[in-house]
Amino acid sequence: MMHWRRWKFIGWFSCLSLVLSVSNLCCTVSARSTNPSCENNKISISPAKQPSILSPQQLQQRGEMISVKVMAPEIIGTGFLLKKQGCVYTVVTNAHVLRAGNPPYEIQTSDNKIWKAEIKYIASEKGDDLALLQFRTRGEVYTIPSIGLKPSVGAQVVAAGFPIVEGDTPVKFLLTTGKISLVLDKALQGGYQIGYTNDIQKGMSGGALLNQRGEVVGVNGMHAFPLWDIPSVFESGEEADKALHEKIVRLSWAVPMERVMGR
Repeated sequence: MMHWRRWKFIGWFSCLSLVLSVSNLCCTVSARSTNPSCENNKISISPAKQPSILSPQQLQQRGEMISVKVMAPEIIGTGFLLKKQGCVYTVVTNAHVLRAGNPPYEIQTSDNKIWKAEIKYIASEKGDDLALLQFRTRGEVYTIPSIGLKPSVGAQVVAAGFPIVEGDTPVKFLLTTGKISLVLDKALQGGYQIGYTNDIQKGMSGGALLNQRGEVVGVNGMHAFPLWDIPSVFESGEEADKALHEKIVRLSWAVPMERVMGR
């Protein structure tokens, strides 16, 4: 009889322990699930899959969602979202976009909300033509793009941005299509290394260059056929030969994303 009572007590105690363990686990999960939208709640269980090719409509939507207007009293340029830390978003643009106007700078997101922006980084005149801005939201959530590898010659790409228009015409988002025509072994001044056939208009500097999977592969910054036919100069100070220079000036140019990610 005593043995039976002892085993009954042990069984009851084991069940109680199991119930308490499950209860604690549920409380932990519940507490985590109540985090505000500003927190970085990332749970990744499934292995990463190669993104599929997007339709033109999907690329248009992706470009619009990640693109922002970079604004100052004198300028309107383009940038795109890079990362999110809590309620703080980081935006990429060209250094020459910020130099075109004086602070304070503002960011207009895809929902037309305008946020005060602070400079996190801006390259020197001799550095990569890159700048980073940051803005803080009240909990709004925006799309952060995936980053792709440097594209190969022949790859189809789209260039995103907000071209400047004359008069009172509203500035509208534009996505242009083309393909990679030249990838230099060494970068030109400003870090430009990816040459492509897409039309880049004034105001689209700082916008994203995306591959067909919607991944960002570069930062637009130099359009084809500049007004002044100055020599094409590499970061080392060496000038490109005439044949290469003639190819360079016929293309638009982007800074590859690996240079951005090192900032």
